Amino acid sequence: MADSSSVQTLRVPHEVSGQRLDQWLVTQLPDVSRVRIQQLIEQNKVAVNGSAPKPSLRLRGGETIVITGKVELPPLKAFPEDIPLDVVYEDESIAVINKPAGMTVHCGSGKGDAGNRGTLVNALMHRFGQMSQVGGELRPGIVHRLDKETSGLLIVAKNDLAHRKMARQFLSREVKKTYTALVHGWMKTKQTQGTVNAPISRDLVRRTRMTTRRAEGREAITHWKVLERIEGSYGQFSLLEVKIETGRTHQIRVHLSSLGHPVVGDRLYGAPHDIPGYGGTASTSASLGRNFLHASAIQFLHPINGGPLSFEQPLPVELKAFLRQIGG
Repeated sequence: MADSSSVQTLRVPHEVSGQRLDQWLVTQLPDVSRVRIQQLIEQNKVAVNGSAPKPSLRLRGGETIVITGKVELPPLKAFPEDIPLDVVYEDESIAVINKPAGMTVHCGSGKGDAGNRGTLVNALMHRFGQMSQVGGELRPGIVHRLDKETSGLLIVAKNDLAHRKMARQFLSREVKKTYTALVHGWMKTKQTQGTVNAPISRDLVRRTRMTTRRAEGREAITHWKVLERIEGSYGQFSLLEVKIETGRTHQIRVHLSSLGHPVVGDRLYGAPHDIPGYGGTASTSASLGRNFLHASAIQFLHPINGGPLSFEQPLPVELKAFLRQIGG
């Protein structure tokens, strides 16, 4: 579905009889989400044996499905909102923001107006006015991202020149990013540091997840170092310093989970919602309403004058409180 004139024809095998149309199409179009497929059907760009179907149509096998064009969405633009920002550094070209957990960096192109509120972009536009436009009208100023439930340092660009030069630094891996993460369990007893070099791609079964289990994924390199091994009434944990050479979606979370040590609070990659206490004085469970992942330090060269810049941010109060609770 590369352009509006493209046509794709699929033949439904008999062994998938009984499956919903939209569910089967997800397996045939791995780069297209189920939401997008449903929108294609609603916009009459999917025909089954020449007729317009519903997404819930149950397939019988043997049908011919023709897909034409791509989803047409109304254009969206980011708009200013009066949302508090923790600005760590600012000049005429860039700003460094300490993003809180729970804040999405920018609206997704398929989320409509409802998702175009409360984002970092909305806050940036209110605080600074004009931002760089290299990333488009939905992502003004955004050079790189942090996951919604990850807190910490983020660089934004105020003009296109600064944006392009910062993008080159990220591409050439000159930007040094350090994270603090708390994971379940102790890393190998005699191992205080290590590297995960495993490609990352989208999980074809659970589309909101990424995975290291597909060989055709994009290169991803994560270095970790144990800062503290914690053991108490809530079990064993490792507090880690994490540095990444690449910036893939969910990279730290999926890499640490692949080692059998999911980030605390990260239910998407295997962490429990509640951590039961045992023995001692722990009579209740411990829980964290976010991921224990914080972008704690960043180093780069100023995109205009070339001077070195380095920033650090301590753990936010909710993460410090959680560490105290588990005995860290």
